[in-house]
Amino acid sequence: MSERLQKVLANRNVASRRKSELLIIQGRVKVNGVVVDKLGTKVSSKDVILVDNIKVENEEKVYYIMNKPSGIITSVSDEKKRKTVIDFFDEKNKKTRIYPVGRLDYDTSGLLLITNDGELTYKLTHPKFEIEKTYEAKISGNFSNKDIKILKKGFEIDDYFAKARSVLILDRNYKKSEFKVQIVITQGKNHQVKKMFKKVNCEVLKLKRTKYAFLDLKNLSKGNYRQLKIHEVKRLYTISNLNNK
Repeated sequence: MSERLQKVLANRNVASRRKSELLIIQGRVKVNGVVVDKLGTKVSSKDVILVDNIKVENEEKVYYIMNKPSGIITSVSDEKKRKTVIDFFDEKNKKTRIYPVGRLDYDTSGLLLITNDGELTYKLTHPKFEIEKTYEAKISGNFSNKDIKILKKGFEIDDYFAKARSVLILDRNYKKSEFKVQIVITQGKNHQVKKMFKKVNCEVLKLKRTKYAFLDLKNLSKGNYRQLKIHEVKRLYTISNLNNK
C-alpha cells in the first residue's frame, strides 16, 4: 500500500503534515537515495526515506489515555524545566517519541490522549473532523438559560467562530453565584472554554475535561494512564472518518 510522502513523514513524527510538505519542497527529503521535491509523490513501507540525510524510522504506534492533573505542562518538554505530561511515562515509552494530542491548559485537568500516531492526531485535532470534547467547568457569575443559548448559537473569538454543541447546568449555588456546568465543543483552540464563558460574563474557576469522543476517565485516577485497546483506537478512526464525510 502506498501513501503520499508528506503523510508518511507526519505519521512517522518527522513534522506536521504542513511542515513535511515544506521539507519536500525545500529538497530536504530523499526516497531511495533520490531527492524528491514535488508534492504528491507516493511511497510504500519498502522505500527508504531520508530527511536531511537521516533515515526516517517507522515506529510501532502506541496509544494512551491519561488523567492529567492541574499544574502540569501539556508538552513533550519545557524550557522552564516544569513537569510535563511526558514525565509521567517511563523511559521505554519516551523512546517511542510520544506526544500529547492537542493541549490542556496548565491549570486544567482531565482526559488527555498521548500517542505517536500522526494521522490519528491530525484527525482528532482538526476542527473539520468535529470530535467532541466534554468539559466540566466551575464558573462564577450570573449564568442563565439565556447564556446557554448564546453559547450554543456561537460567536466570534479572536479569529474563529466558537460554538458549544451542548451546555448543561449540573449544580448551582445562587448565594455564591457559582455554577457547575458541562459544556461540549468540537474545536480545541487556546483557552477556548475560558474565553467562551468570559463572553457571557462568567469566570472559569476550575476546568476539567471529562470525555474525548466516547472515551472517559473511568477507573483512572489523576496522574495515571493506560493503553487504549485496539477496538478503542479503531473506533476513534471510524468516528473521525464518518464526521469528515
